[in-house]
Amino acid sequence: MTNIDSITLDVADTTAADRFYSTAFGLGPQVRLRASQEPSAGFRGYTLSLMVSQPADVDALVGAALDAGATELKPVAKSFWGYGGVVRAPDGSIWKVATGAKKNSGPATRGIDDMVLLLGVEDVAASKRFYVDHGLTVAKSFGRVYVEFESGERPVKLALYRHKALAKDAGVPAEGSGSHRLTIGGGAGAFTDPDGFAWEAAAPAHSS
Repeated sequence: MTNIDSITLDVADTTAADRFYSTAFGLGPQVRLRASQEPSAGFRGYTLSLMVSQPADVDALVGAALDAGATELKPVAKSFWGYGGVVRAPDGSIWKVATGAKKNSGPATRGIDDMVLLLGVEDVAASKRFYVDHGLTVAKSFGRVYVEFESGERPVKLALYRHKALAKDAGVPAEGSGSHRLTIGGGAGAFTDPDGFAWEAAAPAHSS
């Protein structure tokens, strides 16, 4: 089964970005940083989600991100599926922090249960076939709307959603151009998917 080992974000200032992610989310080697000035405008076509255990954890992580310099895109709020909010990091990437729980079960922590890379694609069914052909295993599939792949013991899950719907969920216009400023590292090898998302062979973790 092919999995994601890490994601690499292209950022203008790796030192500043590393400080943000360490301060805001306490993320480890699953998020890597690479210096790049490649142009990108508008929605980059993906979001990163941090799934946590309870609403208090959402509040703690979103608050820490805002204090560290993130911009609020969707304020933390209850919904029919749970509780969550969306922020844009100083480097431009969009992060959603959410839980399916509607009540707290204990004191707030900054623990993260799952990290999900959600790609906004033009044709969910076609992208699903592409990724299955590259060794990924489908865990959940809802027609041409949403697909989630098995992650095994790896730290990052991959899911597919319609591009416009993902932008709406993130609270931003769907239009965008230029680089995704994201590279996926995993066991599938090096390739580019139908929507321009690049994969590279997984490499040992290193400090940014």
